[in-house]
Amino acid sequence: MLYPVPAVMVSCADKEGRSNIITVAWAGTVCSSPAMVSISIRPERFSYHMIRETGEFVVNLTTEKLVRAADLCGVKSGRDTDKWKLAGLTPEKASRVAAPLIAESPVNIECRVTDMIPLGSHHMFLGEVLAVQVDASLLDRNGRLDLQKAAPAVYSHGEYYGLGKLAGTFGYSVRKQGKIPGKRKK
Repeated sequence: MLYPVPAVMVSCADKEGRSNIITVAWAGTVCSSPAMVSISIRPERFSYHMIRETGEFVVNLTTEKLVRAADLCGVKSGRDTDKWKLAGLTPEKASRVAAPLIAESPVNIECRVTDMIPLGSHHMFLGEVLAVQVDASLLDRNGRLDLQKAAPAVYSHGEYYGLGKLAGTFGYSVRKQGKIPGKRKK
């Protein structure tokens, strides 16, 4: 019941350079210094062995425009399907890992596996962030990702959603003049 979760497309490649994309909903930030993320994948998935073999992957942000491609990459197997071609996605050379990034994704996070933890149905890969590419047109004046422009997608109980309106900012509840967006003072 800890929903919604990000729906990201993870790109990977084996040692021979064959690449694949897997859609992952069990993903998130786990540390800020060093920057690290986690992804959890079932061992029977085609991409699992690529990541295990090479120790590399790229987390690609899924936007509302990319939901159809993300869904396709989550339901089709790379064992018998070229997901790049079928989903109309473009593999692009990454700067620090051999796994390609998805050119159509506005945020690409290149990672090196630091640990793999068997958890049960899924195994969690912890990845240190080596590089991040962001479409500069989606950054605000403070260099943060503008969620309204980026329109990231989330996943909840088999359904994809866009993000809603701003509900608050960090620390607004304790600021003297802090107010909740959308609420008027009485």
